[in-house]
This record gives sequence, C-alpha cells and structure tokens, in this order.
Amino acid sequence: LTLNPWDVVLCISGTIISCENAVVVVVIFYSPAFRAPAFLLIGSLATADLLAGVGLILHFAFVYLSPPEAVSLLTVGLLVTSFTASVGSLLTITIDRYLSLYNALTYYSERTVTRTHIMLILTWGASICYGLLPITGWNCLKEPSSCSIVKPLMKNHLIILSVSFFMVFAVMLQLYVQICRLVCRHAHQIAVQRHFLATSHYVTTRKGIATLAVILGTFASCWLPFAVYRLLGDYSYPTLYTYITLLPATYNSMLNPLIYAFRNQEIQKVLWAVCCGCFSCAVPFRSRSPSDV
Repeated sequence: LTLNPWDVVLCISGTIISCENAVVVVVIFYSPAFRAPAFLLIGSLATADLLAGVGLILHFAFVYLSPPEAVSLLTVGLLVTSFTASVGSLLTITIDRYLSLYNALTYYSERTVTRTHIMLILTWGASICYGLLPITGWNCLKEPSSCSIVKPLMKNHLIILSVSFFMVFAVMLQLYVQICRLVCRHAHQIAVQRHFLATSHYVTTRKGIATLAVILGTFASCWLPFAVYRLLGDYSYPTLYTYITLLPATYNSMLNPLIYAFRNQEIQKVLWAVCCGCFSCAVPFRSRSPSDV
C-alpha cells in the first residue's frame, strides 16, 4: 500500500498521546499520595487516552501489515473503547468538580469514594460494550454498503456513538454553567466577608470563567466536527473528510494531560521531584480543593 501521510500524522499523534499520558498514569497510580477520588478520575482519563494513543499506533501498523480481519477488529474496538472512555472520564471529572463545590462540607467522605468507583465502573463498562460491538459481529465487512465513514463500523454504530457524545456534551455544558454560578457566588461571599475590593472579586470570577471556557471550548472544538460528520457523512464520501475531522478529536487526548494533570500543583511537585532525582512517593499532601484538580 502507498503510505498515506494522514496515517503518518495520526501515528505521530498517537505516539505523543501515549508518551504524555504514560507519564500521568505512572505518577498517579504509583504514588500512594494520589489516592483521592479526583486523582483517580484523572488517572482514568489518562489511561483511556494512553490506550487511544496505543490504538492509533497499532492501527497504523496493521493497515500496512495486512493482518487478519480479527486483529483489525480488535484494533478498532480498542480505539472505540478508549475514546469513549476518554469522553466518559471527562464527564465524571465534571460531575466530581460540581459535587465538590455543591457539597463541599461532605465531599471528603467515604460516600465520595464509593460514588467515584461507581462512576468509573459505569464509564468503563459502557465503553467496553461499545468497543465490543464490531468484534461481536456488528461490522460491515460482509456488507460494504452498510459501512460508515469509519470502516468497518456500521452507520448505526456511529449514530449511537454520536448521540451519546451530544448527550455527554449537553450534560457537561449544564454542569459547567452551574459550576460557574457557584464559583461566582462563592467569590462574592468571600469578598463580602473579608471586605475585599470589588476589583478582586471581579478578577477571581473572570479567572474562574476563563478556566471553564478553556476546558469546555477545547472539548467542543476537538470533538464536535467529528461528531457532526459521523451523523451526516456516508461511506461514499472521500476519506479525506474523515481524516480532517478525526485528527482534531485525537488532539483532545493530547491536550487533556495539559489541562487536567500537569496544571495541578501536586502533580507538578512530583514531576519536578522526579526530574531532580529526589522522588519520594510517600510525601503526604492534600489538594487545595477538589475543584482545583
């Protein structure tokens, strides 16, 4: 086969995604200090993105090695599972942030740990079910006319994934609007109690809104083009359109570590400690606020 430059770009993206998220996974899962529910959710996101990066690399390798159909289906299933788990983990992080602000007094409790485990089980359970569909026979290998823009996935499969994405996006948008209101209300209450100037309250509120806008804007700009094209596209359309819309979706997995992990001060401390050769995973600390993670 002639080497497709778009496949090369996706493979390079997968390599960068794998390296970034491998660092986050190692730091979180091998450091006893990162056992708080919020860090477990970040670890889930990093694991999903890591698998997505590996899936992109394997897809590139298998396309040009011409493996058996079963191997190709496994690779596609891995990509569907990992990207679905990535989007689902973003939703769980949003829910956790909202609850950490709405129920700040009861957040540090056993109930929060149980809720986190339930959200992780549901997220990965649903993602694995989506990923198993092509392997269990819901594919278009025997009927090419039923193929979607992503072969060998069927059109119905992509419609389900797209509808699920829009539902997740709608819930995240609603939750971040509520988070924004809570942040503004808390900032105003603190300003009144401590007799801060109005400009201080304005700066705090603007910073919180800007952070939420970056988080939601990045997610939307990366995934919306591909989600819309999955609904409108057809297998007869040029594959160029699929690559153009799919590539930004992979960038979301590349940006997630920068937004959710490397921005956190506790993770930064551990990374700096590793770089300095004075790593100690038993250093006790506690995040300033679950909503800051």
